Amino acid sequence: MTQRDSVDMWFDPACPWAWMTSRWLLEVEKVRPLDIRFNVMSLSVLNQGRDGLTDSYRRLMDRTWGPVRVCIAAAEAAGPQVLRDLYTALGTRIHLRKYEYDARLYTEALTEVGLDPALADAAGSDAWDAALRASHDAGMKPVGNDVGTPVIHAPGPVDGETVAFFGPVVTPAPKGEAAGRLWDGVLLVAGTPGFYELKRSRELGPIFD
Repeated sequence: MTQRDSVDMWFDPACPWAWMTSRWLLEVEKVRPLDIRFNVMSLSVLNQGRDGLTDSYRRLMDRTWGPVRVCIAAAEAAGPQVLRDLYTALGTRIHLRKYEYDARLYTEALTEVGLDPALADAAGSDAWDAALRASHDAGMKPVGNDVGTPVIHAPGPVDGETVAFFGPVVTPAPKGEAAGRLWDGVLLVAGTPGFYELKRSRELGPIFD
């Protein structure tokens, strides 16, 4: 049997670009020997105390504590494997159906994946914030705090080595072998010592279809 590698992605459910990357990774999983594991980071944690944020972005960061707290509470209650389906349930409602960050969002998503809808109460509680920050820090430490989400950790070209990187930022999410080719290229550049950045001006917003 072909050995399958584990690849970890850190997401904040509120980020549309992380959502695009997650949909691409699920396509990569179909055409490359990878198993994608989902982990929680938080844009609210990342931006806490930062200067220069617009008022509208600060208000958004105040609201986005809810989804990540619910994700962490769910992972502690049922194991981290629940994050794959819960992220899909949350992201579909946030990005495609345009739900507000409220009890309806959380209870519907939790119920859809077979979790206790009472976990929605975590959205307004700081009881899981220590665990949230630990998950966030585990994802961000190898890439630094001047990037956001998505963050990916993957096996590197040397056995036992892990490469970590922000991105890719892509729209629409490639499918089939196109998804696999993008993965091959991303892993190649990310595994190159001293490689830091490849970027161009963004002309399109997220295309969710």
